[in-house]
Amino acid sequence: MSWSFSTDPDFQEQLDWMSEFVRSEIWPLEAIWHELGLDGLSQAVAPLQEQVKARGLWATHLPPDLGGQGMGQVRLGLMHEILGTSPIAPLAFGNAAPDSGNSEILAMAGTAEQKDRWLHPLLAGDLRSAFSMTEPDTPGSDPTQLRTRALRDGSDWVIDGHKWFSSNGSIADFLIVMAVTNPDARASQRASMFIVPCDTPGVEILRDVPTMEHPWEQFGGYGGHSEIRYDSVRVPAESLLGSEGEGFLLAQQRLGPGRIHHCMRWLGVARRAFDMMCERVTYRHAHGSLLADKQTIQNWIADSAAEMQAARLMTLHAAWVMDTQGAAAARTDIALIKFFGARVLHDVVDRALQAHGSLGYSTDLPLEQMYRFARAARIYDGPDEVHRQSVARHILRGYAPPPDGVPSEHLPRRRELSRERFSELLETVTAND
Repeated sequence: MSWSFSTDPDFQEQLDWMSEFVRSEIWPLEAIWHELGLDGLSQAVAPLQEQVKARGLWATHLPPDLGGQGMGQVRLGLMHEILGTSPIAPLAFGNAAPDSGNSEILAMAGTAEQKDRWLHPLLAGDLRSAFSMTEPDTPGSDPTQLRTRALRDGSDWVIDGHKWFSSNGSIADFLIVMAVTNPDARASQRASMFIVPCDTPGVEILRDVPTMEHPWEQFGGYGGHSEIRYDSVRVPAESLLGSEGEGFLLAQQRLGPGRIHHCMRWLGVARRAFDMMCERVTYRHAHGSLLADKQTIQNWIADSAAEMQAARLMTLHAAWVMDTQGAAAARTDIALIKFFGARVLHDVVDRALQAHGSLGYSTDLPLEQMYRFARAARIYDGPDEVHRQSVARHILRGYAPPPDGVPSEHLPRRRELSRERFSELLETVTAND
């Protein structure tokens, strides 16, 4: 097994350009992007997208034959660490969720006709998409309980169901909908995916659900989480994405790389909060000295640096495993980083907010927004508890109870066995006493 912690100079140059570009061109838009509205934001980002394309950094998550760069997960991870510093940065690079994950599904499972109609315009930025799987009445941590149904009717499929948290659903041109097509099949083979244009009769976008991250009422804005009803939505047979019953398989293949990208973006958020904390303590005086001189603050800084470094190395290792051995081999590594990275994000932002006191709690700084964002990280793409359970189960497969019920490290038993094994040596040593 070979290890390398180096980045080739040409790609490092690209990363350096990205870092400066995001900081100088995208961060300034953050303060007004809600005021701009969707159209204004699109206009502001359009010239930035052209610069990204000129640098060869557009849609890097896809292979070259589909208009991407085929970067691989390690390089993508390093890029997403930079993009994570701003919620709108991925828009400028053609890899904003959920379009990035949906494009991967279309690239992997779509027919030639589906790619022409949906994938290529999606990559060009001419269409927007949403992924519609989560339901209000079934647990997201157990998608085998999905209630949305798709029934075959002649040459069509008819979809009925209720979804929510279909991100960007209110601005999407089409939805990728997960629906049960065979409720009597094995749990992992019950559901299928369908491409559903949003203007299909029976598709009703009810609202964008206010959340802890976006607590205000809005509709038709970037980043909204839509509630959608599907009432006898009729789509042709060619709307089926992949084969019937492959929905869960496709979803897992979509979520693996997506979780790596999430974790690296979280590191970008954490690093920005960390920088704010370190700046704050260099000028804020309290109880006779700078905050930087307080042992508690020093502990926060040291702990945050160590945790971010650990999460970063764990995430890049998971990306390396995926690049070199495939998604299946990286499954446990990805589960580890999902819950560990979410905790690191929360803890670093929490310390930074605490160091700023009332200023951090106010909306004069982005820390309170980061804090609300961090809380969601423990839920979406699988709650912490499910990932911990998955990791523990995988680890425990490598263990078995001792055949005689005595612990393997039981010292009296080990001592007895050692005396038998080294009896001659012990006899020699004691004879010299």
